[in-house]
Amino acid sequence: MVIVTGAGGGLGAAHARVLASEGACVIVNDINLEAAQRVVDEIEAAGGRAAINDSDITNYADSQRAVSQAIEIFGGLHGVVNNAGVNRDRMFASMTEQEWDTIMAVHLKGHFCITSHAVQYWRHLSKTGEPVSGRIVNTTSGAGLQGSIGQSNYAAAKAGIAALTLNQAAELARYGITANAIAPVARTGMTTAVPEMAARMAAPEDGSFDSFAPENVSSLVTWLCSEASGHFTGRVLEAEGGRLCIADGWRTTQGVDKGSRWAPAEVGDAIDQLLKTEVPAQKIWGA
Repeated sequence: MVIVTGAGGGLGAAHARVLASEGACVIVNDINLEAAQRVVDEIEAAGGRAAINDSDITNYADSQRAVSQAIEIFGGLHGVVNNAGVNRDRMFASMTEQEWDTIMAVHLKGHFCITSHAVQYWRHLSKTGEPVSGRIVNTTSGAGLQGSIGQSNYAAAKAGIAALTLNQAAELARYGITANAIAPVARTGMTTAVPEMAARMAAPEDGSFDSFAPENVSSLVTWLCSEASGHFTGRVLEAEGGRLCIADGWRTTQGVDKGSRWAPAEVGDAIDQLLKTEVPAQKIWGA
């Protein structure tokens, strides 16, 4: 039994369909009930089991309904796929407070609310002696891993989600819960809103492999929600087409150590030494 947020279309709908095709019961969460119902209808027509839910993922109390519904309808909960998201792109110098707050609410707080209720449910089961195989799958982005020009709010929220995933994995393993994040590249309403991107991500007309089909990413999500992934936690995975990569995070270099306080005039030379041995970071998106 898995909850997928933002599952009325795009990646979320693909996740829900692929999870259901592999035998999972799915709560299709979306504020657009018509879109969510279409996904449920598709799943049921294919012989799967699903139900719609319109919990507000940014409202802590309301998000409880998704977890309660999963337990009431399907008898339990095994995974949460945090997928819902929006864009409010703007250069930092022009960004409004509302554009910042909206992204933080939907992405960062949205990854907290339903998951918090799910974790409390799993922790209770663990403390009563029941075996738990809880799965958290978060959605970060290349913007969060490298930055993205014109998306300061989005990049900051997605970077926060990556860090949140590491913390969840470290804190929740004792209860039988894994936490991983994906950084997907796929054709969705958000990624094809720009005409240039829409053209680049268009499905091939010759029937060859569609590398931007969202279902490519959903296979990874389905594995991360399964019993088979119980040994795998605290990772960020990039997924595009048939390519999977583990994103290697911030690491502390060997550094230079004077053994005493650096004078301000000496710091420049120390930085020059560090730059000579550094492995350059990937370029920010759009640079």
